[in-house]
Amino acid sequence: MARKVTLVSGQWADIPLKELAPMVRDFGYDGLEIASWGDHMDLEQAAGSKAYCEDRHAILQENGLGVWAMQNHLSGQIVCDNIDERHYAFGPARFKGDPEGLRKWAISMQTTAAKAAANMGVKVITGFTGSPIWHLLYSFPPVLPGQIDAGYKQFAKTWKPILDVYSEYGIKFALEVHPTEIAFDIASAERALDALDGHPAFGFNYDPSHFGYQGVDYVKFIRTFHDRIFHCHIKDAWWGHGDGTVGVFGGHTDFADPRRFWDFRSPGRGDIDFEEIIVALNDIGYQGPLSVEWEDSRMDRCHGAREACAFVRQLDFEPSAIAFDAQFDR
Repeated sequence: MARKVTLVSGQWADIPLKELAPMVRDFGYDGLEIASWGDHMDLEQAAGSKAYCEDRHAILQENGLGVWAMQNHLSGQIVCDNIDERHYAFGPARFKGDPEGLRKWAISMQTTAAKAAANMGVKVITGFTGSPIWHLLYSFPPVLPGQIDAGYKQFAKTWKPILDVYSEYGIKFALEVHPTEIAFDIASAERALDALDGHPAFGFNYDPSHFGYQGVDYVKFIRTFHDRIFHCHIKDAWWGHGDGTVGVFGGHTDFADPRRFWDFRSPGRGDIDFEEIIVALNDIGYQGPLSVEWEDSRMDRCHGAREACAFVRQLDFEPSAIAFDAQFDR
Protein backbone atom coordinates (compact mmCIF):
# COMPACT_ATOMS: atom_id res chain seq x y z
CA MET A 1 0.00 0.00 0.00
CA ALA A 2 1.37 3.42 -0.93
CA ARG A 3 2.21 5.78 1.92
CA LYS A 4 -0.22 8.30 3.39
CA VAL A 5 0.01 11.79 1.92
CA THR A 6 -0.42 14.53 4.51
CA LEU A 7 -0.26 18.31 4.58
CA VAL A 8 1.80 20.23 7.12
CA SER A 9 -0.69 22.52 8.82
CA GLY A 10 1.79 25.06 10.20
CA GLN A 11 1.71 27.24 7.07
CA TRP A 12 -2.10 27.25 7.28
CA ALA A 13 -2.42 28.20 10.94
CA ASP A 14 -4.32 31.37 10.02
CA ILE A 15 -7.27 29.12 9.09
CA PRO A 16 -9.16 27.44 11.98
CA LEU A 17 -8.95 23.65 11.96
CA LYS A 18 -12.69 23.28 11.38
CA GLU A 19 -12.35 25.31 8.19
CA LEU A 20 -9.02 23.85 7.09
CA ALA A 21 -10.00 20.18 7.40
CA PRO A 22 -12.60 20.20 4.59
CA MET A 23 -10.18 22.14 2.40
CA VAL A 24 -7.48 19.53 2.96
CA ARG A 25 -9.94 16.76 2.15
CA ASP A 26 -10.89 18.58 -1.04
CA PHE A 27 -7.23 18.97 -1.99
CA GLY A 28 -6.97 15.16 -1.86
CA TYR A 29 -4.87 14.51 1.26
CA ASP A 30 -5.15 11.64 3.71
CA GLY A 31 -4.49 13.77 6.77
CA LEU A 32 -2.59 16.55 8.49
CA GLU A 33 0.76 16.86 10.18
CA ILE A 34 -0.92 19.01 12.77
CA ALA A 35 0.76 22.14 14.12
CA SER A 36 0.84 23.28 17.74
CA TRP A 37 0.08 26.89 16.85
CA GLY A 38 -3.00 28.66 15.60
CA ASP A 39 -6.01 26.76 16.91
CA HIS A 40 -4.98 23.45 15.34
CA MET A 41 -3.52 21.91 18.50
CA ASP A 42 -3.13 23.31 22.02
CA LEU A 43 -0.46 21.09 23.54
CA GLU A 44 -1.35 21.88 27.14
CA GLN A 45 -5.00 21.04 26.56
CA ALA A 46 -4.07 17.88 24.64
CA ALA A 47 -1.69 16.79 27.40
CA GLY A 48 -4.33 17.32 30.09
CA SER A 49 -7.57 16.29 28.42
CA LYS A 50 -8.36 13.23 26.36
CA ALA A 51 -11.72 14.84 25.62
CA TYR A 52 -9.89 17.67 23.86
CA CYS A 53 -7.96 15.11 21.81
CA GLU A 54 -11.19 13.33 20.91
CA ASP A 55 -12.53 16.66 19.66
CA ARG A 56 -9.48 17.18 17.44
CA HIS A 57 -9.84 13.68 16.05
CA ALA A 58 -13.56 14.19 15.46
CA ILE A 59 -12.89 17.27 13.31
CA LEU A 60 -10.43 15.30 11.22
CA GLN A 61 -12.52 12.15 10.99
CA GLU A 62 -15.58 14.10 9.85
CA ASN A 63 -13.50 14.98 6.82
CA GLY A 64 -11.94 11.56 6.28
CA LEU A 65 -8.56 12.70 7.60
CA GLY A 66 -6.03 11.16 9.97
CA VAL A 67 -3.00 12.39 11.90
CA TRP A 68 0.30 10.52 12.19
CA ALA A 69 2.62 13.31 13.35
CA MET A 70 2.40 16.58 15.27
CA GLN A 71 4.54 19.70 14.84
CA ASN A 72 6.30 21.46 17.72
CA HIS A 73 8.85 23.62 15.90
CA LEU A 74 8.35 27.05 17.46
CA SER A 75 8.88 26.32 21.15
CA GLY A 76 11.61 23.85 20.21
CA GLN A 77 13.59 26.60 18.52
CA ILE A 78 13.79 28.48 21.82
CA VAL A 79 15.25 25.57 23.78
CA CYS A 80 18.89 25.87 22.66
CA ASP A 81 18.99 29.19 20.80
CA ASN A 82 20.69 32.36 21.96
CA ILE A 83 17.43 34.20 22.59
CA ASP A 84 16.82 37.62 21.04
CA GLU A 85 13.80 39.77 20.21
CA ARG A 86 12.59 37.39 17.50
CA HIS A 87 11.95 34.51 19.88
CA TYR A 88 9.38 36.22 22.08
CA ALA A 89 6.75 35.83 19.35
CA PHE A 90 7.00 32.05 19.83
CA GLY A 91 5.96 32.07 23.50
CA PRO A 92 3.51 33.64 25.95
CA ALA A 93 3.58 37.44 26.24
CA ARG A 94 4.38 37.21 29.95
CA PHE A 95 7.96 36.19 29.08
CA LYS A 96 8.72 39.30 27.01
CA GLY A 97 12.14 40.51 28.15
CA ASP A 98 12.77 37.36 30.25
CA PRO A 99 14.92 35.10 28.06
CA GLU A 100 15.59 32.42 30.67
CA GLY A 101 11.95 32.35 31.73
CA LEU A 102 11.03 31.86 28.09
CA ARG A 103 13.59 29.07 27.77
CA LYS A 104 12.27 27.24 30.84
CA TRP A 105 8.76 27.45 29.41
CA ALA A 106 9.99 26.12 26.04
CA ILE A 107 11.73 23.17 27.68
CA SER A 108 8.55 22.33 29.57
CA MET A 109 6.59 22.44 26.31
CA GLN A 110 8.76 19.67 24.85
CA THR A 111 7.70 17.21 27.53
CA THR A 112 4.14 18.52 27.33
CA ALA A 113 4.25 17.69 23.62
CA ALA A 114 5.18 14.08 24.41
CA LYS A 115 2.18 13.75 26.74
CA ALA A 116 -0.07 15.41 24.15
CA ALA A 117 1.10 13.04 21.43
CA ALA A 118 0.43 10.04 23.66
CA ASN A 119 -3.12 11.26 24.31
CA MET A 120 -3.62 11.85 20.59
CA GLY A 121 -2.33 8.38 19.73
CA VAL A 122 0.42 9.92 17.61
CA LYS A 123 3.91 8.39 17.68
CA VAL A 124 6.04 11.18 16.14
CA ILE A 125 6.65 14.81 17.05
CA THR A 126 8.46 16.84 14.38
CA GLY A 127 10.30 19.93 15.48
CA PHE A 128 13.37 22.06 15.99
CA THR A 129 16.02 22.06 18.72
CA GLY A 130 17.58 25.48 18.23
CA SER A 131 21.35 25.81 18.45
CA PRO A 132 23.73 27.60 20.81
CA ILE A 133 26.45 27.61 18.14
CA TRP A 134 24.72 28.60 14.89
CA HIS A 135 26.34 32.03 15.15
CA LEU A 136 29.73 30.26 14.89
CA LEU A 137 28.91 28.78 11.46
CA TYR A 138 31.38 30.97 9.59
CA SER A 139 34.64 30.72 11.47
CA PHE A 140 35.58 34.37 11.75
CA PRO A 141 36.56 35.58 14.21
CA PRO A 142 38.18 32.15 14.37
CA VAL A 143 36.26 29.67 16.49
CA LEU A 144 38.16 28.94 19.68
CA PRO A 145 39.21 25.39 20.58
CA GLY A 146 36.37 23.64 22.31
CA GLN A 147 33.58 26.08 21.39
CA ILE A 148 31.80 23.71 19.03
CA ASP A 149 32.20 20.74 21.38
CA ALA A 150 30.81 22.86 24.21
CA GLY A 151 27.77 23.70 22.08
CA TYR A 152 27.00 20.05 21.41
CA LYS A 153 27.47 19.23 25.08
CA GLN A 154 25.02 21.99 26.02
CA PHE A 155 22.54 20.64 23.46
CA ALA A 156 22.84 17.12 24.86
CA LYS A 157 22.56 18.26 28.48
CA THR A 158 19.32 20.06 27.65
CA TRP A 159 17.73 17.52 25.32
CA LYS A 160 18.59 14.17 26.95
CA PRO A 161 16.09 14.65 29.81
CA ILE A 162 13.44 15.72 27.28
CA LEU A 163 14.10 12.65 25.17
CA ASP A 164 13.90 10.42 28.24
CA VAL A 165 10.32 11.64 28.69
CA TYR A 166 9.66 10.93 25.00
CA SER A 167 10.84 7.36 25.58
CA GLU A 168 8.58 6.98 28.61
CA TYR A 169 5.58 7.80 26.43
CA GLY A 170 6.76 5.77 23.42
CA ILE A 171 7.11 8.88 21.25
CA LYS A 172 9.85 9.68 18.72
CA PHE A 173 11.26 13.17 18.26
CA ALA A 174 12.07 13.93 14.62
CA LEU A 175 14.38 16.93 14.24
CA GLU A 176 13.90 18.75 10.98
CA VAL A 177 17.52 19.11 9.87
CA HIS A 178 17.63 22.75 8.88
CA PRO A 179 19.86 25.82 8.97
CA THR A 180 19.78 27.41 12.46
CA GLU A 181 19.42 23.97 14.13
CA ILE A 182 22.05 21.91 15.93
CA ALA A 183 22.01 19.68 12.82
CA PHE A 184 21.83 21.24 9.36
CA ASP A 185 23.72 18.76 7.13
CA ILE A 186 25.03 15.19 7.33
CA ALA A 187 28.15 15.97 9.36
CA SER A 188 26.32 18.05 11.97
CA ALA A 189 23.52 15.47 12.18
CA GLU A 190 26.09 12.76 12.93
CA ARG A 191 27.58 14.98 15.61
CA ALA A 192 24.17 15.60 17.19
CA LEU A 193 23.46 11.87 17.38
CA ASP A 194 26.88 11.23 18.90
CA ALA A 195 26.34 13.99 21.49
CA LEU A 196 23.13 12.25 22.57
CA ASP A 197 24.86 8.85 22.70
CA GLY A 198 22.43 7.64 20.06
CA HIS A 199 19.34 8.24 22.20
CA PRO A 200 16.63 5.95 20.79
CA ALA A 201 13.93 8.65 20.85
CA PHE A 202 15.95 11.01 18.65
CA GLY A 203 15.84 10.91 14.87
CA PHE A 204 15.06 13.06 11.88
CA ASN A 205 12.23 14.62 9.96
CA TYR A 206 13.77 14.31 6.51
CA ASP A 207 13.32 17.40 4.32
CA PRO A 208 15.41 17.55 1.12
CA SER A 209 14.67 21.22 0.45
CA HIS A 210 17.12 22.28 3.16
CA PHE A 211 20.01 20.28 1.67
CA GLY A 212 20.07 20.79 -2.08
CA TYR A 213 21.00 24.47 -2.23
CA GLN A 214 23.72 23.85 0.40
CA GLY A 215 25.33 21.24 -1.84
CA VAL A 216 24.53 18.43 0.62
CA ASP A 217 23.71 15.02 -0.91
CA TYR A 218 20.09 14.69 0.18
CA VAL A 219 19.79 11.05 -0.96
CA LYS A 220 22.94 10.10 0.95
CA PHE A 221 21.28 11.54 4.05
CA ILE A 222 18.52 8.90 3.80
CA ARG A 223 20.99 6.07 3.43
CA THR A 224 23.30 7.39 6.17
CA PHE A 225 20.49 7.67 8.72
CA HIS A 226 18.33 4.81 7.44
CA ASP A 227 17.24 3.78 10.96
CA ARG A 228 16.65 7.36 12.14
CA ILE A 229 14.25 8.66 9.49
CA PHE A 230 11.11 8.97 11.61
CA HIS A 231 9.17 11.25 9.27
CA CYS A 232 9.47 12.73 5.78
CA HIS A 233 8.62 16.10 4.27
CA ILE A 234 8.03 16.56 0.58
CA LYS A 235 9.28 20.06 -0.08
CA ASP A 236 11.12 21.41 -3.09
CA ALA A 237 13.69 24.11 -3.76
CA TRP A 238 15.56 25.45 -6.73
CA TRP A 239 19.05 26.87 -6.83
CA GLY A 240 21.41 28.39 -9.39
CA HIS A 241 18.95 31.18 -10.13
CA GLY A 242 18.98 34.93 -9.57
CA ASP A 243 21.21 37.54 -11.14
CA GLY A 244 24.46 36.68 -9.39
CA THR A 245 24.18 39.38 -6.73
CA VAL A 246 22.84 37.08 -3.96
CA GLY A 247 24.49 33.82 -2.90
CA VAL A 248 23.65 30.82 -0.73
CA PHE A 249 23.51 32.94 2.44
CA GLY A 250 20.57 34.92 1.03
CA GLY A 251 21.98 38.45 1.03
CA HIS A 252 19.39 39.62 3.62
CA THR A 253 16.74 39.43 0.90
CA ASP A 254 13.17 38.17 1.19
CA PHE A 255 11.99 34.91 -0.33
CA ALA A 256 10.97 35.32 -4.00
CA ASP A 257 13.32 38.26 -4.53
CA PRO A 258 14.38 37.67 -8.17
CA ARG A 259 18.02 38.24 -7.25
CA ARG A 260 18.14 35.19 -4.98
CA PHE A 261 20.33 32.19 -5.77
CA TRP A 262 17.78 29.78 -4.23
CA ASP A 263 14.16 29.64 -3.13
CA PHE A 264 11.58 27.12 -1.96
CA ARG A 265 9.26 25.86 -4.69
CA SER A 266 6.08 23.85 -4.92
CA PRO A 267 6.90 20.10 -5.13
CA GLY A 268 7.87 19.12 -8.66
CA ARG A 269 8.74 22.67 -9.73
CA GLY A 270 12.22 22.85 -8.21
CA ASP A 271 15.50 20.97 -8.56
CA ILE A 272 15.01 18.14 -6.05
CA ASP A 273 15.07 14.67 -7.64
CA PHE A 274 12.14 13.08 -5.87
CA GLU A 275 12.43 9.85 -7.86
CA GLU A 276 15.79 9.20 -6.17
CA ILE A 277 14.22 9.99 -2.82
CA ILE A 278 11.30 7.58 -3.21
CA VAL A 279 13.65 4.79 -4.27
CA ALA A 280 15.88 5.45 -1.26
CA LEU A 281 12.92 5.58 1.13
CA ASN A 282 11.71 2.25 -0.27
CA ASP A 283 15.20 0.79 0.09
CA ILE A 284 15.31 1.66 3.81
CA GLY A 285 11.74 0.48 4.42
CA TYR A 286 10.26 3.83 5.37
CA GLN A 287 6.48 3.41 5.70
CA GLY A 288 5.51 6.71 7.33
CA PRO A 289 3.64 9.58 5.71
CA LEU A 290 4.89 11.74 2.88
CA SER A 291 4.03 15.13 4.32
CA VAL A 292 3.83 18.12 2.00
CA GLU A 293 5.26 21.23 3.62
CA TRP A 294 3.97 23.68 1.09
CA GLU A 295 6.05 26.85 0.64
CA ASP A 296 6.29 28.79 -2.60
CA SER A 297 6.12 32.57 -2.45
CA ARG A 298 5.33 32.77 -6.18
CA MET A 299 2.23 30.56 -6.16
CA ASP A 300 -1.27 30.64 -4.67
CA ARG A 301 -1.16 28.18 -1.79
CA CYS A 302 -4.51 26.48 -2.50
CA HIS A 303 -3.47 25.84 -6.09
CA GLY A 304 -0.10 24.65 -4.85
CA ALA A 305 -1.45 22.33 -2.16
CA ARG A 306 -3.81 20.61 -4.59
CA GLU A 307 -1.11 20.31 -7.26
CA ALA A 308 1.40 19.00 -4.72
CA CYS A 309 -0.93 16.27 -3.48
CA ALA A 310 -1.47 15.00 -7.02
CA PHE A 311 2.30 15.16 -7.65
CA VAL A 312 3.11 13.05 -4.58
CA ARG A 313 0.46 10.45 -5.38
CA GLN A 314 1.87 10.03 -8.87
CA LEU A 315 5.42 9.97 -7.49
CA ASP A 316 5.03 7.34 -4.78
CA PHE A 317 4.93 3.61 -5.41
CA GLU A 318 5.02 0.39 -3.45
CA PRO A 319 8.27 -1.57 -3.47
CA SER A 320 8.20 -4.91 -5.25
CA ALA A 321 7.59 -8.04 -3.21
CA ILE A 322 9.16 -10.27 -5.87
CA ALA A 323 12.26 -10.36 -8.04
CA PHE A 324 11.23 -9.24 -11.53
CA ASP A 325 13.24 -12.05 -13.18
CA ALA A 326 12.03 -14.82 -10.86
CA GLN A 327 9.46 -15.92 -13.43
CA PHE A 328 11.96 -16.85 -16.16
CA ASP A 329 12.16 -20.47 -15.08
CA ARG A 330 8.39 -21.04 -15.06
